[in-house]
Amino acid sequence: MTDTTYVGAVDQGTTGTRFIVFDHGGQVVANAYETHEQIYPEPGWVEHDPIEIWENTKTVITQALGQAGIAPEQLEAIGVTNQRETTVLWDADSGRPVHNAIVWQDRRTTERVEELEENGAVETIRGKTGLEPDAYFSATKAEWLLDEADPIKMERARPADIRDRAQAGDVLFGTIDSWLIYNLTGNHITEVTNASRTMLYNIHDLEWDDDLLEEFSIPEAMLPEVRPSSDDETYGTTDPDGFLEAEIPIAGALGDQQAALFGQTCFDAGDAKNTYGTGSFFLMNTGNEAVASDQGLLTTIGFQRSGEPVQYALEGSIFVTGAAIEWLEDLSLIDDPSETAELARSVDSTDGVYVVPAFTGLGAPHWDQRARGTIVGMTRGTRKEHVVRATLESIAYQTRDVAEAMEADSGIEMTSLKVDGGAVKNNYLCQLQSDIIGSEIVRPVVDETTALGSAYAAGLAVDYWDDTDSLRDNWQVDRTFETTMDAETADARYNRWLDAVERSRDWARDGEE
Repeated sequence: MTDTTYVGAVDQGTTGTRFIVFDHGGQVVANAYETHEQIYPEPGWVEHDPIEIWENTKTVITQALGQAGIAPEQLEAIGVTNQRETTVLWDADSGRPVHNAIVWQDRRTTERVEELEENGAVETIRGKTGLEPDAYFSATKAEWLLDEADPIKMERARPADIRDRAQAGDVLFGTIDSWLIYNLTGNHITEVTNASRTMLYNIHDLEWDDDLLEEFSIPEAMLPEVRPSSDDETYGTTDPDGFLEAEIPIAGALGDQQAALFGQTCFDAGDAKNTYGTGSFFLMNTGNEAVASDQGLLTTIGFQRSGEPVQYALEGSIFVTGAAIEWLEDLSLIDDPSETAELARSVDSTDGVYVVPAFTGLGAPHWDQRARGTIVGMTRGTRKEHVVRATLESIAYQTRDVAEAMEADSGIEMTSLKVDGGAVKNNYLCQLQSDIIGSEIVRPVVDETTALGSAYAAGLAVDYWDDTDSLRDNWQVDRTFETTMDAETADARYNRWLDAVERSRDWARDGEE
């Protein structure tokens, strides 16, 4: 059966949507991708059009299957993975969004978070959710949408009744996984890892938290049902009269970073991975224990299989890494990301230049919403090669920020780190990362581990794969990078990086964006 059947994964990311079909060996047999528009209504605001995302999802599924000559009926299941925290509200009757989705990078609710801090709510939120209160998470985004969303898109609503309709369950809330599952199956569902990123979900009691719902004025009636990441009961099936013309189980979902943890087969406590995408996200499995962080990391849910307890994780969220490479393109310093390694190698060092890409503030372990992008150390002799190299180095330094915090919280010395994401195709960056962090970097053969993780979750739910041991057997190393820089040099450069970070902090003040 598995010779002619497959599992598909919708990988809905910050800049685009991908559909990948995997075979039983975990190898890619079909792959299609579409970008979507990045909408910037005001400085610090970032939005996506949920309808565009859904239309692109249908397009990439159809394209991938068509290119590989695979019939929809040959899919045993579909998994979903998604940009986390990005928030959508939609009308239950029409299925139309109330407003554009507010993206995880969006900072419009910074003042609301500062109000929470002033009111002494930080410890309560951290204790219940494992999260550091920040505009990054979904709660303040949903609150803003209920208070401020333009009702015109609802066609029938008056400005005063969005909250009333939400109270009645006629306006629905979801992160992008919920939006896609709803459109694929008609069911209003999320799963535990995405729920754990909303700042509304108690990760210890495993339920929506009444106190937090009251704090943010979020009606419980608008919230999705929370299910396991790999769900034997499935979330529903695609509509046989819909675009696929087949009933395919939607059986697994994970937020993108937890999906990468699952795809890298980090199933045991102490296993760690770092994903290099628009941002970078460093996760360590802590098993059945929710380890509280003293170092500015997040305690989050790693994954849950049906009938099993949740697995927790420590996470370091770095807001800008791959996006910093895109910024180099925006400035016309490079024409293509592939140029960065050659340009960086063409100079012996950054010549004292440090780039802190705090374009949307600083995430873990610093958590400064008002930090902004900074370049320090420039002279008349600074060339673009120095800036490009410094930008690549900033990715490695930010990862060390998190690695040191991770080791301090967990008590586990990191000797090996699994990596994935688009940027790890850059050998120069992987070697630099090994040198700066002082540990082995391991890159797998299949680097689309985010999609692979959600495919694994869905496939396990429908018995396409027997157990996690068979998934470990699929995992193969492409290349290992060993440290070549002496520790003293790495430490000196890293300490200078920390000086640069200090200069980026608390820059964006009211009226001075």
